[in-house]
Amino acid sequence: MARQTSILYLDGVSVSFDGFKALNDLSMVIEPGEMRAIIGPNGAGKTTMMDVITGKTRPDTGEIYFNGVVDLISEDEASIAELGVGRKFQKPTVFESHTVWDNLELALKAPRGPLATLFHVTSGDERSRIEELLTLIRLGDKRDELAANLSHGQKQWLEIGMLLAQDPKLLLVDEPAAGMTDAETAETAELLKDIAKTHSVVVVEHDMTFVRSLDVKVTVLHEGSVLAEGSLDHVSADERVVEVYLGR
Repeated sequence: MARQTSILYLDGVSVSFDGFKALNDLSMVIEPGEMRAIIGPNGAGKTTMMDVITGKTRPDTGEIYFNGVVDLISEDEASIAELGVGRKFQKPTVFESHTVWDNLELALKAPRGPLATLFHVTSGDERSRIEELLTLIRLGDKRDELAANLSHGQKQWLEIGMLLAQDPKLLLVDEPAAGMTDAETAETAELLKDIAKTHSVVVVEHDMTFVRSLDVKVTVLHEGSVLAEGSLDHVSADERVVEVYLGR
């Protein structure tokens, strides 16, 4: 059964706000280790979809399962994050007055009580994990820079690194290419491909050039449900997709 083998399983998920159906019988399956791109016009339900997966919004109907067995609808935001669902919002939130290294160290899964944090000494394993993350997020030479001094793109990478430090099984990334230079956008596609070797990743994005460079299966949302699914070429050739989205 698709649910039991999937990392993320949505079936018949609907959400209404004041009579407006933000999600309308949305069904989607993400496999373990898969990267999926989600596209669609404004108001298609992309953000609401992220909100119901992370427990921020409760659906009116439908099922959402994580890792085959965990019913996400019965979990709250904190426990969903703890289970291994990491969400990267569009606007980066890093500790500006700390160095890149310190940001990653703070994000590592250390014991979280105030005393534990106060007396926590970074172990050798943790140091090597931070080194790995620095290499992955292309910030090895910026380790001692204050986060405030990073470019917009580099702050996005740092925040992705901070999410990865929490060791999520599934990463939800919202418009990672927004506001980046062309070079940063291209590098971000490579970074996400590297992450997708060991994680499941869902990317919500508007930039079609960026989506093409990811070279993954694409789900097109429209009016809160799936309009089309397949390669970018496949969905781009779909007349309904052109009409509601690409033709604008």
